[in-house]
Amino acid sequence: MQVSVCYSEPGRQAWLRIEVADDATAVAAIAQSGILAMFPSIDLASQKIGVFGKVVEPGAPLRAGDRVEIYRPIICDPTTVPRRALAEED
Repeated sequence: MQVSVCYSEPGRQAWLRIEVADDATAVAAIAQSGILAMFPSIDLASQKIGVFGKVVEPGAPLRAGDRVEIYRPIICDPTTVPRRALAEED
């Protein structure tokens, strides 16, 4: 079956479509995609992964057409972003 594996860093992103076995898991798709070699900074021990925006366990089974996403940690407090945007408008 065909699935996608996605990851993004500032200035660089990858969206890879791959064929996996019918019983593939999220972490197996990530390993098979080669994205870990493209982005050596990915640390699956600390980063969360998801399917279509919903966090899943690494062993979550996949379905045809799923998009596996690797999430980067949030580096700013999201509650301050609206305040910062308002301050820039002044």
